[in-house]
Amino acid sequence: RPAAYHKLQAGLDAKGNLTSWKHRAASPSIGIFYSGTNISAGEAAGVDSLDFPAYSVPNLRLEFAVADTGMPLGYWRSVDDSGNQFVRSCFLDEAAHAAGRDPVEFLLDTLGPARKIDLGPNNGTIDVGRRRAVIELVAEKSQWKSLLPAGKGRGLGFMYGWGTYVAQIAEVTCDSKRGRVRVDRVVCAIDCGTCVNPLGVEAQMQSAINFGLAQTLKSEITVSNGRVNQSNFNDYKVLRMNEAPPIIEVHIINNNERPGGVGEPGVPPIAPAVANAVFAATGKRLRRLPIRPADLTES
Repeated sequence: RPAAYHKLQAGLDAKGNLTSWKHRAASPSIGIFYSGTNISAGEAAGVDSLDFPAYSVPNLRLEFAVADTGMPLGYWRSVDDSGNQFVRSCFLDEAAHAAGRDPVEFLLDTLGPARKIDLGPNNGTIDVGRRRAVIELVAEKSQWKSLLPAGKGRGLGFMYGWGTYVAQIAEVTCDSKRGRVRVDRVVCAIDCGTCVNPLGVEAQMQSAINFGLAQTLKSEITVSNGRVNQSNFNDYKVLRMNEAPPIIEVHIINNNERPGGVGEPGVPPIAPAVANAVFAATGKRLRRLPIRPADLTES
């Protein structure tokens, strides 16, 4: 995925409610790369503006600037959502802790009451009630508020896209002295509308979680003198079987809504879920991917 830089600011009132959100992002645009410059700002942008009306934030500003690096781009599983949801879910967790509030309760209050929001022609609607339901379900199934031993933590990540609502909670063990993170358990809740093949949905979520964990913990591409340094899987690391979470639970909310996609929405929540879990375990904030040992060992 292309490099991106995000700068965010949030405002809280005296009761710890989110009252303002400013998000500025700069990255290459895959829309421009494949379609040329004659596209709308929304098509070029990388901050997922269609997602934001689902929040009850009275003061909102989204900005996007194209930063062309000259590197060719390709479609990675979940495309720009993978990076953007890492930023958004992590920053909401930061805002919750700044407000002294539980991250799940803070997010539900920020989403506001159940309602449907029309996103305009060709963009469908966001059903906030369905979005709340996956967050409430994943919190219940993960036993969100139960105590964990020292060095362990839980974190939340969430996603709306392709007509599907997903929330994930990761449970991790951290060894700050050695700079190691072990993902022990991932609980995933998904509402993809009418579920035709539950086993297929479960398999897609499991594969998406492991795919996203590789990006979170290992996979990295670096460039020197205009050339990519990595050449194959010997130096571009992916997740191995012994590194996958021993427990991945997938809970499906089935209903009569129009079927949504399941191939991509399971990827974006896992990186922020892990990063927020690391913060819960260690107090260290992670603001770049993949997670490096120095991110855990540095004071």
